[in-house]
Amino acid sequence: MIPVPSGVRVWLATGSTDMRLGMPGLALRVQETLGRNPHAGDLYVFRGRRGDLIKVLWHDGLGMSLYARRLERGRFIWPSPADGVVALSAAQLGYLLEGIDWRHPQRTWRPELAG
Repeated sequence: MIPVPSGVRVWLATGSTDMRLGMPGLALRVQETLGRNPHAGDLYVFRGRRGDLIKVLWHDGLGMSLYARRLERGRFIWPSPADGVVALSAAQLGYLLEGIDWRHPQRTWRPELAG
């Protein structure tokens, strides 16, 4: 799990990204396409074309980290490119990483009585 500190902003890069890109290529994409500073401490999340792989780019002040997550089944829920850059909360990022629809998380039903 990514140790997301409180107050960190999470940005989704809508559309698909070439997953062959590493830290320098994704940082350049953040700078040129998203118009943001990749070294500012925010998390940037990218999804591949098939939808089962995401990469998270993060600069924590000491260095840049690149995290990857692949789903065994299913696809990550992703906004359309028309939405532009989408901001998420840390809780929504947790849902996304678990493969849960972060836009409309559903509470599971729990019984109120044992019998």
